[in-house]
Amino acid sequence: MKLIVGLGNPGYDYVFTRHNIGWLIVDHILSQKNAGAPSKKFGGEFWILGNTRGIALLKPHTWMNLSGLSAREAFDFYKINAEDILIVCDDVALPFGKLRIRTKGSAGGHNGLASVIGALGTLEIPRLRVGVGNKPVGGNMRNWVLGHFPEENKDDLPALIDKAAEAALLWAEEGIEKAMNVVNAKQGLGIRD
Repeated sequence: MKLIVGLGNPGYDYVFTRHNIGWLIVDHILSQKNAGAPSKKFGGEFWILGNTRGIALLKPHTWMNLSGLSAREAFDFYKINAEDILIVCDDVALPFGKLRIRTKGSAGGHNGLASVIGALGTLEIPRLRVGVGNKPVGGNMRNWVLGHFPEENKDDLPALIDKAAEAALLWAEEGIEKAMNVVNAKQGLGIRD
C-alpha cells in the first residue's frame, strides 16, 4: 500500500490557508477519483481508493504540529514501510507554485513534517513540498503560513493543486524515482518553472 498524507489543520478558518495546501491536494485527488465518504480513523479522515493499486489517503485532524500521531497510527495498522508514505505539505522556502519531491531529509523548520519524522523515527520519509512563498521581510511566520492565499495567487492556485495531485499520484503509481525525475526537472510539473 502507498499512503499519501496531506498535512493541514481542521476547521473552516484554515481551509484555504498556505498550511492547508496538503489537505487541498488530497481533496483534489479524492474528487478526481470519486472516492466517496471517508472512514474516521487514525485521528483523521482516511480513504482507500478502490480503482487504484493500493493507494490510501489520510488527512490528519490532530492539528498540524501533531500530524505524526495520525500518520503513525496508519503506519502501524497497515505495517507500511516509511518509503511507502508520501507527506504533502507547504514549503515557505520554495516560491509559490514550485514543487519538489524528496526521498528523505530534515523537516526544514516545518512543524508538521517534524512531527511525522519524530513519530516514525526516521528521516527517510518521502515528501512532496509545495511552494507557498516566503513571508515578507519582517513578517511573522505563523501568521504567514496560517494566512490565506493572496489575490495574486488565487488564479494560479487551481493549477498548482492539480499539478501537485498529479505528482502525488505519479509517486504512488510509478515510484519515487520517476516522480522525482518529472517533478524536480527544470521543466517538471511546477506551474512556475
